[in-house]
Amino acid sequence: MRSNNDKKKTRLRQRILAAFSSVLFFSFLLTGIIFNIIIRLFTSGDYDYHVAEEAVTGRAGATLIALVAIMFVVSVVVTYFLSNSITRPIEKLSKFALGIGKGNFETNDFEFQDMEIESLNAAFNKSVRQLGAHDKMQKDFFQNASHELRTPLMSIKVYAEGIVYGLMEPKKAGETILKETDRLSDLVTDLLYIAKIDNITTAYNTEKSDLIKIIKECAARQQVIADKKQVKFIFDLDKGEISYECVTELISRAVDNLISNAIRYAISEIVISCRKKDKQIQISVTDDGNGIESETLPHVFERFYKGKGGNTGIGLAIVKSIADQHEGHVAAENCSGTGAVFTLTLPLK
Repeated sequence: MRSNNDKKKTRLRQRILAAFSSVLFFSFLLTGIIFNIIIRLFTSGDYDYHVAEEAVTGRAGATLIALVAIMFVVSVVVTYFLSNSITRPIEKLSKFALGIGKGNFETNDFEFQDMEIESLNAAFNKSVRQLGAHDKMQKDFFQNASHELRTPLMSIKVYAEGIVYGLMEPKKAGETILKETDRLSDLVTDLLYIAKIDNITTAYNTEKSDLIKIIKECAARQQVIADKKQVKFIFDLDKGEISYECVTELISRAVDNLISNAIRYAISEIVISCRKKDKQIQISVTDDGNGIESETLPHVFERFYKGKGGNTGIGLAIVKSIADQHEGHVAAENCSGTGAVFTLTLPLK
């Protein structure tokens, strides 16, 4: 018994055969009859209804019908092979699509004569590459996430056992547990956030936002932390507002992370700038710390990579993902004097 898919494929062939054969048959029949009538009329000299009737029903008409029947059979055979040439590529691509659904993200090397089918195949291969990259990224993400989550959990367990068995001073152990709990909470929050950004089915609504306002709000939220470290903010912003079509929540999070990162390494001040330049908007956060080590600089935006003094290794990776979402990019470099500067560049659309 044929499956439903096989039946659908057979019906497609049948529709092609029926359509092509019917058109060819009636075309041959009508053309032949008209041609035969014209020949008879020209040979008889004058138009006569009986002559026309004989042309259709007489011996000449029978011969014509026989020829049309032969042509019909030929057309059916030709149409059959034509229908196969149309349906075979579709069958190959259908099997390829089923493989994608089962997690096979390897591209195919099919070659098709028809440009439309070849274009469809190219679209399939592009989707496979994107899905494969996303699948690998997700696997690496969960592998690294499980490792990062295990570290604070083990610390909490060790210090909790120390309290239970009387091996550690409760207050000191409790402080460590609270510290690791806060770290674990921050890590989980970051993991959930970056997973949300990476979700290929997540749809974000963009809106016109004032980037100057966003920057000032982000700095205000972290003012207490900056004051605690005796670090002051210096603003170098375009006058007025800078309106930009974006996902406000994501841009705000990116700026928050850049400022938070700068506070961690700054000694006394952080310069925050935002300017329009060459059909782009550049948001820069510069600290006056010791800069980024040369071996760390190429990896600062990699997930779970923690340089000296790093926290979870996710904050700057979130910034990169947000930049990618907005078709922009983020870069880091050391200043000519001291400190480092992180620049988020967004294209004006």
